[in-house]
Amino acid sequence: MLRVAVPNKGSLSEAASAMLAEAGYRQRRDTRELVMVDPDNDIEFFFLRPRDIAVYVGQGTLDVGITGRDLLLDAEVEAEELLPLGFAASTFRFAGPVGDFATVEELEGKRLATSYDGLLRGYLAERGIKAKVVRLDGAVESSVRLGVADAIADVVETGNTLKAAGMEIFGLPILHSEAVLIGRKGEQNPAADVLIRRLQGVLVAHQYVMMDYDIRKELVEEAAALTPGLESPTVSPLRDSDWVAVRSMVPKKQTNRIMDELYDLGARAILVSTIHACRI
Repeated sequence: MLRVAVPNKGSLSEAASAMLAEAGYRQRRDTRELVMVDPDNDIEFFFLRPRDIAVYVGQGTLDVGITGRDLLLDAEVEAEELLPLGFAASTFRFAGPVGDFATVEELEGKRLATSYDGLLRGYLAERGIKAKVVRLDGAVESSVRLGVADAIADVVETGNTLKAAGMEIFGLPILHSEAVLIGRKGEQNPAADVLIRRLQGVLVAHQYVMMDYDIRKELVEEAAALTPGLESPTVSPLRDSDWVAVRSMVPKKQTNRIMDELYDLGARAILVSTIHACRI
């Protein structure tokens, strides 16, 4: 039975459970449930703090888990990223009092407050910057005003909280993070392959739609250039031998542009339908 760690709360939790449900797995109905078995899929879910998931997976207690890339790297454990999941995107940045810092090199000898001390120490070590890292569990942006730190490293979304604290972002992003599926380095339960394929199917279903249209035979090659599909579009004969029906997967974000170009080319009966699941 595959043992999977799922975030029990926070920004990762709801989206992770929704994605697993789309992939065909049972999910808990009561947020107080800590363990749930899905016997039909031979899988067991453990609902844990997102920050702890990498530790359990890295120690081999659980097979795989869903957590943030930032939390995985911060944990410094024997676990690795298996699949990016495309939600809960965030950016890890440096910030300091307005006008105090312009580059990361200026942090030499300074005090840096963060909730991700493992991630930050690794980043500084790679660049040969010696600074004192102050570990805080929250409200990192208050540390400078309170005299605990000279600058901070934290997850930034809009930046409004930093501005309210009289701070500004500087330097390049430390890390672009998102939700990821992780597993223990070098040791994968073969049953995890099925989970990965299902999650990949959900990701593809989110990114593509199915497009059907009719077009004259002599225009098929031009139409296929607009809708190449993943390998090749499906072309089927129609009762009128001068026309064919074409079916192809197209990127969801480009749907309306492609429909307009197909119509201008001469395609008709252009239909778009959603993809609920797939295997690529």
